[in-house]
Amino acid sequence: MNRDYKYEYVATCLFGLESLLGEEIDALGYERIETIDGRVTFRGDLAAIARCNIWLRFAERLYIKMGSFKAATFAELFDGTNLLPWENWIACDDAFPVKGHSIKSALTSIPDCQSIIKKAIVKRLSAEYGISWFKEEGVKYQVEFFILKDIATLMIDTSGTPLHKRGYRPAVGAAPLRETLAAAMVKLSRPRDEVLLWDPFCGSGTIGIEAAMMMTNTAPGLSRSFAAEEFYDLPEKLWQDARDEARSLIRETEFEVYASDIDPKMVELARANIKRADMGAHIKCFVRDATEIVKADRRATIVCNPPYGERLSDEEETKRLYRAMGQCFAKLAPWQIYILSGMPDFERYYGRRADKVKPLYNGMIKCGYYQYFKQPKPEK
Repeated sequence: MNRDYKYEYVATCLFGLESLLGEEIDALGYERIETIDGRVTFRGDLAAIARCNIWLRFAERLYIKMGSFKAATFAELFDGTNLLPWENWIACDDAFPVKGHSIKSALTSIPDCQSIIKKAIVKRLSAEYGISWFKEEGVKYQVEFFILKDIATLMIDTSGTPLHKRGYRPAVGAAPLRETLAAAMVKLSRPRDEVLLWDPFCGSGTIGIEAAMMMTNTAPGLSRSFAAEEFYDLPEKLWQDARDEARSLIRETEFEVYASDIDPKMVELARANIKRADMGAHIKCFVRDATEIVKADRRATIVCNPPYGERLSDEEETKRLYRAMGQCFAKLAPWQIYILSGMPDFERYYGRRADKVKPLYNGMIKCGYYQYFKQPKPEK
């Protein structure tokens, strides 16, 4: 493989995080080509596989893009797949399972699409290697297809385990917040070295940990492994260089996080995760009722993900919580407040309209990220 050759890659993300993902791809020095809902396509050298997997804070997976083509019929899908240079990556004994999605397209049967793509790759590799049977006992190259409006894009997954799984959170609470979403919440709150960040519903500690990692410039994937580390054409030195680069860019900062929760068991869980992430120097974790926060004599920002009241039995309790939050947080001015909630009419119960609301998804739950950064007008 030519390390300097420009390959095409696809980084996927949660809906609403595309602009943040694009910005960090730019910061790594790669060239953005296209952005659509949930994915950013870009060009980069071979080292981009290691650097992006290690550095991308808002991505779910990184793929090598093999190619795109029109596929309104199974014949077009077969022929388009067969024309792609699979032998550049997959050796004669490697495994290449196929999975994918089809949206707003004529080809709706996922099993049939999987079968057609598999057969087309086998035909291509058979011609290349002069064999008709593939044991698939070697390195796994997960092939993924995405068909949108009859345009098929075929890719190879380089991440393996999703990138939101940093490795510091083997145990989570009942409603875990994905690490990538927590990082986005922190980024949108505009964290600063001298400003305290406080998550009063810390749960397993994800928001606080992501904030500390971001402000110390600790690469989110520095302590985990990736599927592409097994790929033949990616030398170990490429990964070592990327990790050495990441370690050299960790920065010293006085940035401080408070992570609190009303549940002592969650605080203990958060403390274990904070220790595992090696962010204990920046995070103080303690038991506190979020509706009893007293303003400290310092600048601070609240970033939190309170309960949404998804179950009917919890709805009234959640409304009462939001009212109490609104009353308590109003006394914290001029602190800035950032709240993720999936409950409709959140602002009504909280008692104040947000200065800005960004649509985000927590799993399959459509949420609003309610941002309060202007000083409330005094009551007449």
